[in-house]
Amino acid sequence: MSQKVTLAEKSTITRDTIRLEEKTGNIYQSLVAVSKRANQISAQMKEELTQKLQEFATTTDNLEEIFENREQIEISKHYERMPKATAIATQELLDDKIYMRKPEEQA
Repeated sequence: MSQKVTLAEKSTITRDTIRLEEKTGNIYQSLVAVSKRANQISAQMKEELTQKLQEFATTTDNLEEIFENREQIEISKHYERMPKATAIATQELLDDKIYMRKPEEQA
């Protein structure tokens, strides 16, 4: 996810609910789609961050470790500066990048 270029806002902005509603025909279905996609994105980002931080994992604590953890701190700061999962998911919905299945209509 970190290598993926996204146009999502990094801060909170006001969204036009009519544009969100137009994507599915129902504002609540749009919010459910954004919520589910945000959970997927969040899990993926957490997994990536955990993998990157595991490279720095040690079993012993020493004074040198404090100075060596600057790379680990920079990685963490990078993920903190990224747009939040809900912002990315909302932008994906608005850009028609989310595929939604409706099981009740497929029957």
